[in-house]
Amino acid sequence: MLKRIATLLKKDILLELRQQHTFYGILLYIAATIFVLYLSMPDSPDAPIWNSLFWVIQLFVCVNTVAKSFLQESRGRMLYFYSITSPVEFIVAKLIFNTILMMLMSGISLLLFFTLLGNPSTDTVRFIGIVLLGGSSISLVFTLMSAIAAKAQQNAALIAILGFPVILPILLLLMRLSKAAFGEVFKEGAVWQLAGLIAGLDVLVIALAVILFPFLWKE
Repeated sequence: MLKRIATLLKKDILLELRQQHTFYGILLYIAATIFVLYLSMPDSPDAPIWNSLFWVIQLFVCVNTVAKSFLQESRGRMLYFYSITSPVEFIVAKLIFNTILMMLMSGISLLLFFTLLGNPSTDTVRFIGIVLLGGSSISLVFTLMSAIAAKAQQNAALIAILGFPVILPILLLLMRLSKAAFGEVFKEGAVWQLAGLIAGLDVLVIALAVILFPFLWKE
């Protein structure tokens, strides 16, 4: 099973390397959006505004990054995968690939934010860890939404419609957790409770994907 998941993951990586125009298109989107924010603000924003802007940008970056995960798979290719692998292996490989890709995009976004909009955090290492956790959380949700939307006549708009109610509590938790890296004082253990809650939601999303995707797979 692990070998087949690794093979599927390698396939997604090779496709991404061959279709570099999509990867560079996302990078251009990230750079252009952050540069517009830089031009629109005469001074570096305060920490709360900086934090809110960062996570809102991450939300839209994830939609653009993960949306193509299933929408680019043709019906013939999906039929081929149906004959050589199981639905659990397929969805797990997609979850891993999108998590890695989104964590990379989050790191690039963070670097551009630090370069153009300053670094208001008091604990950069902690904030980097929160960004990686948040990027993986958002990608897991939208990967599942992409799988559902792909079965609805390839309607990409469904990804945002279905994902918004699910991603909103995660996004609010991430914004709250990020404040720990900006000098806000939390009760003892509160930071780990928030991080554990987000990790628990990630596990729940993975479980839902593993349970629900086989039913989509049969369609």
